Amino acid sequence: MLVLAVDTSTPVVTSGLVRLGSEGDASHISTVAVRLTDNPRAHAEILTPQILECFDECGCVPADLDAIVVGVGPGPFTGLRVGMVTAAAFGDALGVPVHGVCSLDAIAQDVHGGTPDGGDLLVVTDARRREVYFARYDGSRRRVEGPDVRKPADVPSAPSQRVAGSAQHAALFELPAEPVHSPSPAGLVAAVSEDLRAGTTPEPLVPLYLRRPDAVATADRRA
Repeated sequence: MLVLAVDTSTPVVTSGLVRLGSEGDASHISTVAVRLTDNPRAHAEILTPQILECFDECGCVPADLDAIVVGVGPGPFTGLRVGMVTAAAFGDALGVPVHGVCSLDAIAQDVHGGTPDGGDLLVVTDARRREVYFARYDGSRRRVEGPDVRKPADVPSAPSQRVAGSAQHAALFELPAEPVHSPSPAGLVAAVSEDLRAGTTPEPLVPLYLRRPDAVATADRRA
């Protein structure tokens, strides 16, 4: 199964093609091509060209896709919707399912690296306004808290044993930091691999903004 995976929930614009095999296959999730660009102000300009570069690299065409996976946040309003709209447009044009994934779940998948017990994990990313988006995971990569948005001082380190995500914000917690700062294509696919294999009809895409956007209409400000 060939899957296109994209994420624009962080400053890193992520796109890639991933092969998903059967559960018993030792290499059941393998990255075929990937493009990562750290540019928080150019998601719209960068994402589609990156996707097309991935197709060129592996000698594939969009019609070869079996599914699409997109990170639905949490993330800033403008950047997040770029990835979701792009994924939805590709899915509609090609007639393939589009699965939404919590972007923090994808980071957790990459940190654990397929091990059954990687210890409790805290994942944090930049929410701006001196806040973080966060979620907490147990050793089997099951989310047990979040996603939510708070000031770092209001997010206790315990009971987590490690932290991952934005390096700047992970450093605010007295925990060993893992070198996984943004969702990867393989992590996005791993987070929803069971549904992909089962051919489950995806739920409608719903962005995890977790708060209202900064920009509001004049009439709303007056209200």
